Amino acid sequence: MSALPIQQISPDVCVAPQLDPAAMAAAAAAGFRSVINNRPDFEGGSDQPTSAAVEAAAQAAGLSYAFLPVSGMYQSPEEIARFRTLLDTLPKPILAFCRSGARSTKLFIAASQLAD
Repeated sequence: MSALPIQQISPDVCVAPQLDPAAMAAAAAAGFRSVINNRPDFEGGSDQPTSAAVEAAAQAAGLSYAFLPVSGMYQSPEEIARFRTLLDTLPKPILAFCRSGARSTKLFIAASQLAD
């Protein structure tokens, strides 16, 4: 789909490791319409891009953006339900990211198991 380090996990959802603001233009060029950031600000230290910086770049690229920061160790039922709502309401295709892509994948799997 692109040079972005993405993994497709469903027809409408891909996951990726940490993306920086510059990657938002590439995501839009690759055809994504929405981005979900699952990584808390400063989890990786002060060099990690903030949600505000990624959001500004996403909006400049014409992407919808959602910030749902979750722990890598535990995702609450409320966080899973919120992720499901985002999957149901954001324009597709969606690119979700975190540090490695693993917690975004876990959220997707858990959210997919919720009843419609």
